Amino acid sequence: MTADLATTRDTTDGPSYPARFRAAEARGRRLGRPLQLFARVRQVDEALMDRIGRAMTERDELGARLADAIRLRAGATGKVEMAQFRQALTHGVEAVADAPPALAAFFAEVQAEPAWLDRDLVEEGARVFRRLGQNAQDVLLQLSLVGGYRFGGPTDLLVATGGLTGGQTLRRLGETQKWGSSLTDPGALLPVTGEGWRLTVHVRLMHALVNHAFEGRWDTDAWGLPINQADQASTLGLFDGVLLIGARALGVPFSRRESRALMHLWKYVGWLMGVDEDFLVDDEWERHRIDYHVLLAQGPITDAGPQLAQAVVAAQTERHYPGWPAALQGVRARYERERLLSMLTVFLGPESMRELGLPMRPPWAHGYIVALNTLRYRVLRHLPGGEERLWRWGGRRAQWLLDSYFQGDREEVGALQA
Repeated sequence: MTADLATTRDTTDGPSYPARFRAAEARGRRLGRPLQLFARVRQVDEALMDRIGRAMTERDELGARLADAIRLRAGATGKVEMAQFRQALTHGVEAVADAPPALAAFFAEVQAEPAWLDRDLVEEGARVFRRLGQNAQDVLLQLSLVGGYRFGGPTDLLVATGGLTGGQTLRRLGETQKWGSSLTDPGALLPVTGEGWRLTVHVRLMHALVNHAFEGRWDTDAWGLPINQADQASTLGLFDGVLLIGARALGVPFSRRESRALMHLWKYVGWLMGVDEDFLVDDEWERHRIDYHVLLAQGPITDAGPQLAQAVVAAQTERHYPGWPAALQGVRARYERERLLSMLTVFLGPESMRELGLPMRPPWAHGYIVALNTLRYRVLRHLPGGEERLWRWGGRRAQWLLDSYFQGDREEVGALQA
């Protein structure tokens, strides 16, 4: 960790925050100016800033209690075995004989439904997400993932855990792709039976275990907790609000109903992930307002950001591209790398590209993507059967991308579901 964050920010009579809180606010205002204008944020909400600052030292307590129980020594009272967790995940906690209290409490919550949940709207949001096809993956990879590398804290944790660096980059990108695509099938988020539900709950536990492993040796005065509520809120915003903004920039239109359906889908996913209710919204404009304040709360970029961003770009040459002969794999790999850099240049801008150590490219990729999306979503979609064809195209494209990350290895893809 290279950011100069030595002490906890303190106020005389108010709460203490991690040192990274608002440590690069001027930079955040500059980078967030387009979002501020788009979301029509006229002034900073100091109460919201305080909530974000305090959330940097808050965790998913339900997940934390389960992680504590899993890490107990063998034979200890309340010990949870991973086999018990997997059984509850695939068959429901009712299938676990004498379920330990932490396991029973965890699954009692995630198998229940929050009072605000609209299952029909979740299913509609899943269809909207699937119709986006590669547009969703482009935005989530470039604007959400690589864009998030411009700030210290979560990036340093990724490097510390070995996530998205070195030989793990391709696999971790594939796992994220698999999780995202799993949310789009009908019934994917039904408790126990839905693959998207199972993968989301599994990710929640993994986050809790990372917190358990790192809290004792993490610089919480500088960064807050390793995986904290503020960073979880930030990540959720990258998957819902930023996805909508980025897809619009690629020429994809959204009706108000489609926007709310997609937001509601991610609101439920965020709830399953243990994000605090304060940060769960299904109004797009409220999400943009929160996202702008989260941006102001961030610290400066650290060495982890360029390391992670460059690993993602390099990984494009390691993918296997289905349908392309061996002799042309290198050609397609170079094309994908250049396409990624072209889109990153537009999405992130020159300042961020320089900070991340990435070469800039002309915006040729956006030009052809916007043209294709105008044809797909504004013309062909409205022809007879167009909606269904677009939905099927989204599914096929997601599978092609998934195969490219896992070298077409169906056994490895299937292992992610276990």
